[in-house]
Amino acid sequence: MEYELAIEGTPETVPGGTGILLLHPSTGETDRIDTDFLKTDTDNFLVVSTRTTAREAKQKLEYYDVDENRAEILDTLSIERGYSRRTSDTVHYVAAPDDVDGIVDHIDGFLENHDGKLRLSFDSVTELAYYAGEEQALEAASRILELLDEHDAVGLFHLSEDPHDEELVEEFRALFDGTIDLDEDGSIDATF
Repeated sequence: MEYELAIEGTPETVPGGTGILLLHPSTGETDRIDTDFLKTDTDNFLVVSTRTTAREAKQKLEYYDVDENRAEILDTLSIERGYSRRTSDTVHYVAAPDDVDGIVDHIDGFLENHDGKLRLSFDSVTELAYYAGEEQALEAASRILELLDEHDAVGLFHLSEDPHDEELVEEFRALFDGTIDLDEDGSIDATF
């Protein structure tokens, strides 16, 4: 299955199973790329939100006019911040921000229970590394990429360059099929 990519500087389409790393200096311009990725050529998508709460993730989708009827959100942060959590058909939570198995299991369940073109946005791997550790974050990314391949889905994974050393960034880069390097000025350098 082929998926359209409506992101400047990237290939027009990518095959199912493709994992894309979004490397960025700050979070400013990432929302635009993320939402362009989610609203194009997709039947259902899952947002794994480790950086913001489900409420904030929903507001982002609304603001960028992404069809929320196709959305499911996995919030890993609300429990850490002490916010109330109301699970619904489209909003789910894990036990803690470092619950890597819970996150991977939920992604597996989402991919298993939906048909058609499926997309995943993981925002962000940097936050997962902060809570669970860098090795755990690398392992989680690797496990999730295997699931995308198994289910013919595609994923976009956010990674902020600032807090990580260059060696770790290169380890992450090596896991993915493509990388979108986002500069401070919003320009993109994509490698596929």
